[in-house]
Amino acid sequence: MPLLSPESAGAAATTPRPRLPLGPLDTVHVFWLAGMSCDGCTIAVSGATNPGLEGLLTGTVPAMPKVLLHHPVLAVEAGADFMAAHHKAWKGELDAPYVVCMEGSVADERIAARTGGYWSAMGAEPRPGHETEQPIPTAEWLSRLAPGAAAVIAVGTCATWGGIPAAEGNPTGAMGTADFLGKDFRSAFGLPVINIPGCAPVGDNITETIFAVLLFLQGLGPLPAFDELGRPAWLFGSTVHRGCTRAGHYEEGVFARDYGDPECLVEIGCWGPVVNCNIVSRGAINHMGGCMRAGGVCIGCTMPGFPDKFSPFLKTAPGSMVSSAISMTTGAMIRRLRRLSNREVNYEKRWDKVGEVASGWADVTPRSVPDRVLHFFYEQWFRMRSRHPGRRAGEEAWLWGVDRPGRRSDYLDDSVVRKDPS
Repeated sequence: MPLLSPESAGAAATTPRPRLPLGPLDTVHVFWLAGMSCDGCTIAVSGATNPGLEGLLTGTVPAMPKVLLHHPVLAVEAGADFMAAHHKAWKGELDAPYVVCMEGSVADERIAARTGGYWSAMGAEPRPGHETEQPIPTAEWLSRLAPGAAAVIAVGTCATWGGIPAAEGNPTGAMGTADFLGKDFRSAFGLPVINIPGCAPVGDNITETIFAVLLFLQGLGPLPAFDELGRPAWLFGSTVHRGCTRAGHYEEGVFARDYGDPECLVEIGCWGPVVNCNIVSRGAINHMGGCMRAGGVCIGCTMPGFPDKFSPFLKTAPGSMVSSAISMTTGAMIRRLRRLSNREVNYEKRWDKVGEVASGWADVTPRSVPDRVLHFFYEQWFRMRSRHPGRRAGEEAWLWGVDRPGRRSDYLDDSVVRKDPS
């Protein structure tokens, strides 16, 4: 089969085919194609825990079909035995529907073919003009399998937008899966390319999206919500900054100056406020870690403009000059007001009465008179038209059904109590 250009691949992929019926499905084949990648996405999905990859492969997840994974790294088979299922899928001879997962960007194999080579390939077959079998480029497998697939899922930024292999000056002409298949591509179930970006993506993002798509294919749920670029909307609808553990420092106008500082990282090159990603809120593996949690800045690896539009890395973005200046100005006041409130709520009501703090760890300074006056008016404002804590006059028997026991001198609060016995 001759090598396809992106234009001809798109035309082939959009050729009308009978639409497959929705489930129920007992088994689904998943063909994991390896393009221009580092296998980081494979490592990420292997570490997924919620949901885990094992549940898919063993068919133990309720309502989920059993997944037969054909993966060049994880498969037990090798050589012709491994590629046999790919050929069956291409010829329409499989006994069950299949999904294509593309890892890595799609190289323009015409460039390599001019010198008799290839960029990435899986399997081999006879070719005209060659005495021996020749490697089958991954791009060709994608164009062969995509039209008959129930869904095509691009896993990782290389597969979604081209990523690092598609950076300025690259020698391969690499591109994303949707760029190769074309915007008019639809799978056999009528779905455009589904994109799960990240370098590497959060493993749970990969498995959760696959689970959601399989529920749709099973006919047990609606098509999940995807944004205008085919990303799972519930995973990529918000920015890194909104879920970042350091975001509170930003609004208070406090920024890190050196790597390792605990404050907001925007001033040392973090792009979190404008990048769609959930790695900080979800964690990298097993809800642990994540770039900013580990002290690293966001370099925008989930975005279509990565890496060129974020280079040079670790350099402060010009836009932060305005936003950070505003944050520093307003944050100075906010920070001081919060410090006053924090000091107040770090003080027991009892300590107000006895005039000392029961802590052996430090000599805590009692609240000053200005602090007390300020908080008095703050408390009146806060509790305006609301019930104050404690018992008011006439409520001696409230809640318990009996008088509040003891004498007034037994308590340090201002709530009512029965009169001391004579």
